[in-house]
Amino acid sequence: MSQQRPTLAVIAAEAGVSQATVSKVVNGRSDVAPSTRERIENLLRSHHYLSPGRQGRARRSGLVDLILGGLDSAWAVEILRGVEAECAQRNVGTVVSLVPPGEATPSSWAALPVLHHSDGVILVTSAVTRAQRAQVERAGVALVVIDPIDLPDNGVPSIGATNWAGGLSATEHLLERGHRRIAAIGGRREMLCSQARIDGYRAALERAGIEVDRDLIRFGDFQHEGGFRCARELLALPDPPTAVFAGSDQQAMGVYEAARRAGLSIPEDLSVVGFDDLPMCDWLSPPLTTVRQPLEEMGRLAARALFQLLEDQPLVSPRMELSTELKVRLSTAPPRS
Repeated sequence: MSQQRPTLAVIAAEAGVSQATVSKVVNGRSDVAPSTRERIENLLRSHHYLSPGRQGRARRSGLVDLILGGLDSAWAVEILRGVEAECAQRNVGTVVSLVPPGEATPSSWAALPVLHHSDGVILVTSAVTRAQRAQVERAGVALVVIDPIDLPDNGVPSIGATNWAGGLSATEHLLERGHRRIAAIGGRREMLCSQARIDGYRAALERAGIEVDRDLIRFGDFQHEGGFRCARELLALPDPPTAVFAGSDQQAMGVYEAARRAGLSIPEDLSVVGFDDLPMCDWLSPPLTTVRQPLEEMGRLAARALFQLLEDQPLVSPRMELSTELKVRLSTAPPRS
């Protein structure tokens, strides 16, 4: 029977370095001193982690772990589609792990496959704490974040869209239609993308010389329920809005339902603009005007960045943003006289 290989912790002890340093060498990271790298690689070869003469990543599992808050939205499915497509081109499998929002703590990651088998992690809409980053580094895997809740440090590449520009273009479109009482429904207040979309909305109003009314700004959860709840509150105001910019298409669908229950027609009584351009936007009645963010391409780009890290190739930038685009359909019109 073949002798079982020692753990990386044992090799770290023999080399007189930390386990994180051994993981860096195993994964081909460049931020290790040459003499230290040589010492560790010699030990890795002696224990059959590396074949003779080979450097860098010892052995890859051929798996990438995609960590999502859930799969109950078309938004997440589009991200998954992009990651899976890029991985498939490289014959790499995608392992989907679900960590509900608010539970992405180091302890909740302990049982995830990524910490034991995967080559890298793509984390979606989460904050990356120092403890989590250290845990992933100790596991010897690469990390990329899509739509982080807040800006990670420069050592963690992140992928997003031009959310501020999207919020600006959505609001400018409503202004061009003649609206002045324009409401906005963001996602969770602490999320970077949500803040940027609301900031773009504010900027458009200020450019038009319209004072921002705090009563017309609400924060939901990017889900149908949040859009419905916020829209009910807005439509109950003494002076309700004539248009709503919803920070996601799912929230826009909630606005549709709130308008229906209030006896309002879209767009005759209320104009609505969403954000995302999910596939079902064309099938709503009326079809939804929205800001397109290239979700599938964001997933692809995250996977490409991950493979660049694994191959020790430099990234163009630690923060990469893809352009948004306004898609005009039938859910907006001039306000009633």
